[in-house]
Amino acid sequence: MTRITRVELTSFRFEVEGLSLPRHGAAGVGNLIALKGGRMPAVRWAVRIFCEDGSEGAYVTHWVGTAASFAQAQMLAPHLIGRDPDTREQIWDDLKREVRAYDHMGHGPIDIALWDLAGRRAGMSVARMLGGWRKHLPTYASTYHGQDEPGGLDSPEAYAEYAAACKTRGFAGFKIHGWHDGNVRREIRTIHAVREAVGDGFPLMLDPACQLRTWMDALQVGRACDEAGFFWFEDPYRDSGISPEAHKRLREKLRTPLLTCEHVRGIELKTAFIMAGGGDMIHADPEYDMGITGAIKIAHVCEALGLDLQYHACGPAHRAVMAATRNTHFYELALVGPGMRNAVPPVYTCGYSDDEADLPAEGGMPVPDGPGLGVSYDWAFIERNKVADAVFTA
Repeated sequence: MTRITRVELTSFRFEVEGLSLPRHGAAGVGNLIALKGGRMPAVRWAVRIFCEDGSEGAYVTHWVGTAASFAQAQMLAPHLIGRDPDTREQIWDDLKREVRAYDHMGHGPIDIALWDLAGRRAGMSVARMLGGWRKHLPTYASTYHGQDEPGGLDSPEAYAEYAAACKTRGFAGFKIHGWHDGNVRREIRTIHAVREAVGDGFPLMLDPACQLRTWMDALQVGRACDEAGFFWFEDPYRDSGISPEAHKRLREKLRTPLLTCEHVRGIELKTAFIMAGGGDMIHADPEYDMGITGAIKIAHVCEALGLDLQYHACGPAHRAVMAATRNTHFYELALVGPGMRNAVPPVYTCGYSDDEADLPAEGGMPVPDGPGLGVSYDWAFIERNKVADAVFTA
C-alpha cells in the first residue's frame, strides 16, 4: 500500500485558430462559432497526483476549464493527502459529499487522475481495468453551432454539404448543433437538408443545446426529426434540459428518442429524471459526472433499466469507459466543422488526437492501450502557458 503525498493543479491558456465566441450580448454567448482568421482563447486545467512510492497519475481536462471548476478542485484536492489511492470508491463518496452545495464539476478530473494512477501502478490500461473489449469506437461527427458570419456552417446547405463529406470520410453518424438564435424554421430546413444529403439509413442526431425558446418550438423541431428519421433529439429548449415533466410530455408526442441529462449531475438525479419519464437515453460524461467512477455507475443504472446511454464529448477517459460499455452506440468527436479545429488542448506527446483529420481510415477512434489512460502530456507547454496553480502536500 502507498499513500498520496502531493497534488498539483495547474490552469493554463491556449488559442484555437479559426474559431471565436459570439459577439458580447448576442444570443448564444459561450458557444463557439467559425471565424476565418479568428483566434479563440481557451482555458483548461491539469491535475497530477503523486504517491510516496514514486508513482503518479494525471489528467488534463478536455472541456472543463472554468474558474469555478478549478476552484472546486482546490476544495477537493487537500482531502486526497495521506489517502490510499486504491480506495477510489471511498474517496469518490467523500469528495461527492464535500461539494454537495456545488455542481461537482471539479470532482471528475480528480477521479480520472486516480484511475490513471491505478492503471500506471498496475501496468494496465484503464479500459482493461474496467473490463473493456472494444479496440475502436464507432465515431460520429458532432458539429459546432451554425453562425451568420460567412464561411463554415453558415446555412442549412453548408450543414448538408459537410454531413455528406463526413459520411464519405468514414464517420458512423452526424450530429447537428443548430442555430444560436433558436430559429425554428432554419432548424427544420437544416434537418431536412442534411437528411437529403446523406440519404436514408445514415444515423443523424440533433442537439439544439437548449437554444430553442419554448416547449412548442421543441415540439415543432422534434416533429421534423420524426419526418427525417433522426436517431435522437437532444436537450432541445430553454428549460436547460432539467425538467423531467416537460420532456415526458414531449416524448409522448414524438417518435424520435430523447437524449437527456447532460446538465443533470450525478447518478441519483439522472436516475430520478429517467424514472419520471424524462428521456429515452441518458448522457454521461467522466469529466462532468464525477469521474470514471461516476460515469460507470450511470452506465450500470441504464443497463439495469434496459436503456442505452451516450457518453458526452471526447477524451481518453471517455474512450476508456466506452470501451467497457455495452449499452452505448457512438463516440462523440466534439466539436468539428469545415476548416475548424477541435478546441481540445494541444498537450499530447503520444500522438493522441480528437481532430477530424486523424479519424482512422477504417473509421472509429482507437482506445489507448498503454498503462493508465494510455496518454502522455507536454508538461512544459502547460507550465509555459500557466495562469494559476495550487499545490497540496502532507
